[in-house]
Amino acid sequence: MARKPAAPAPDIALAMPLDVRAMNLIAATVGVLFLAGLVLAGVQRLAGRPFFAIASVRIEGDLQRNNVSTVRANALPQLRGNFFTLDLGQARAAFEAVPWVRHAVVRRVWPNHLVVRLEEHRPVALWAGDEGSDRMVNLQGEVFEANLGDVEDDSLPEFSGPDGSSAQVLAMYQKLRPVFSQLDADITSLALSGRGSWRAELDSGAAIEIGRGNEAEVVERTQRFVHTLPQMLKRFHAPLETADLRHAEGYAVKLKGITVAAAPTGPGSNSNNPQAAAAAAH
Repeated sequence: MARKPAAPAPDIALAMPLDVRAMNLIAATVGVLFLAGLVLAGVQRLAGRPFFAIASVRIEGDLQRNNVSTVRANALPQLRGNFFTLDLGQARAAFEAVPWVRHAVVRRVWPNHLVVRLEEHRPVALWAGDEGSDRMVNLQGEVFEANLGDVEDDSLPEFSGPDGSSAQVLAMYQKLRPVFSQLDADITSLALSGRGSWRAELDSGAAIEIGRGNEAEVVERTQRFVHTLPQMLKRFHAPLETADLRHAEGYAVKLKGITVAAAPTGPGSNSNNPQAAAAAAH
């Protein structure tokens, strides 16, 4: 009787012991870390070579208050590091600390150069503050410190107001200036009080108490005053000294040689009647 062939033995996968797998993982991790350390050491060694020291700094931008030599003399001694290690944030701060510089953008140019684009402050007004504080307002309505002796324009107006109100004062100035120009007058001073009341001084020496309100209300009130004032000045042939626009239905003025005059500006007022305009003259 023939014997049956023996059945093949089933494949049995032998599981790798847990400790062996853990050792292999640790060995692989150590190997990766070792290679990473070698790469990092190589990069640091390469970055530290004199070839990557900052060789040149190019200054760009429309400079009117500074020149390139002044900027370099003030900012370059503050720079630390080479092409790889230089902190761009600290470099930007060093350039923005230069007088008259409003904003700086610093970028690297391979392999060892810097390009710096500067924006300077453009003054539009003086900012009244503590005595001896040389502060101005720029086109963006920001207060900045600079040497007033560097400003050739003696006609800059003076602004004042609570902290943080410089942009608001500049915006109101830009609205009111064309209104007063209808009187052939210009604003030399504009002040915002802590209670939100506006006061303007003109190049004629006249002081105008405009009062409180939002921008549209203040401009409208001033426009009514400017529209009716010429009839009063023509009637009395006297220059304006002060005006108070804080009245509900009109304004009060003081003319040179005349104590007080008043004019209605509300609905139904007759602004073309100089006798009505001078009803309260003394």
